[in-house]
Amino acid sequence: MNSSMDVLQNYIQSFGYDWLSNVLLITVSSFIAWIAWRVIYRRIEVLAQHTHLEWDDLLIRAVRSPISALIWLWPATISIGLIISAHSEIDSQWIGQVDLLLVIAIFIWISLRLIQNVETHVLAQKKRDETTVQAIAKVARLFFLTIGILTVMQSLGLSLSGLLTFGGVGGLIVGLAAKDLLSNFFGGMMIYFDRPFKVGDWIRSPDRNIEGTVERIGWRMTIIRTFDKRPLYVPNSVFSNIVVENPSRMLNRRIFETIGLRYDDGDKVSVIVGEIKTMLENHRDIDSKQTLMVNFDSFGTSSLNFFVYAFTKTVNWARYHEVKQDVLLQIMAIIHKHEADIAYPTQTLKFDPKVLSENPDVINNNPTFPNSIISK
Repeated sequence: MNSSMDVLQNYIQSFGYDWLSNVLLITVSSFIAWIAWRVIYRRIEVLAQHTHLEWDDLLIRAVRSPISALIWLWPATISIGLIISAHSEIDSQWIGQVDLLLVIAIFIWISLRLIQNVETHVLAQKKRDETTVQAIAKVARLFFLTIGILTVMQSLGLSLSGLLTFGGVGGLIVGLAAKDLLSNFFGGMMIYFDRPFKVGDWIRSPDRNIEGTVERIGWRMTIIRTFDKRPLYVPNSVFSNIVVENPSRMLNRRIFETIGLRYDDGDKVSVIVGEIKTMLENHRDIDSKQTLMVNFDSFGTSSLNFFVYAFTKTVNWARYHEVKQDVLLQIMAIIHKHEADIAYPTQTLKFDPKVLSENPDVINNNPTFPNSIISK
């Protein structure tokens, strides 16, 4: 890299111009190269749009800005070298290292832009798991950044073997100092691989006061949006020690209600229960393949109780309540159709007529005493 820079600078200086003329020549050449690149890019972009593949479009968009930056920055380093050579005796060999670092930076920039474009393209299709796509993109970014850093260190003359040896001891020290950070990192890896939930899922924990929709799963923490729209930041290590429920993955939602009839309607219980069961079996929003039960259950204090046990086809919370409302209204209509009614708490008081006749003041001094009893 240094020899190529020297050859290029010597070639430019061979024109015999002063440093200012050479810098202007390099700048004009860079501008012409940039215009040529824009023209070539637009032609390639048009050709890529006529293909059936999306990956060529993603790659072309990824290299546009980095190549433009390289066209301007590479000649700029040559100009800096010419200026330094003309005005000082400072060795300009270090500029070659700058050029190498520039190439490495451009390569990493292109890689990160390509990863970002691919991630955005895949997520836009709505056919991929968002959590998995984001996890793969993060690992890819980490890989290229690591490769770039190691390459930069190697180009600067640092010994990687010595660095790795030091890293073994230093890693132990850092691991002890950043125990919580590492536990959160591996907790995030556990979420990515075990996949107890993903972005967009509604989760809750009976062990902690955690409930809401998952917005983002990071390396250190997971962001959950509660139902009152507050953000909840949960360290990933927490999920390795608690029970997590994922209602978003339910197959059905359950309707389980106990309904009481009046004791006066005891002779109609069997008919009502049977008709309600038939209604549920034929209901378009009730999954008849799941457990479906309607049975007389118990003698209540003021009602004859039967229970309804069924599962809806939908798992959407709002739709579930619409289905449940329709079922309950149809149950009430069936009860009323048979001239029965739903019971409510009542008490029956029985008085001895002989006692009432001997104590008429009990009636006369109590204006709220039932008229039906007075008439008797």
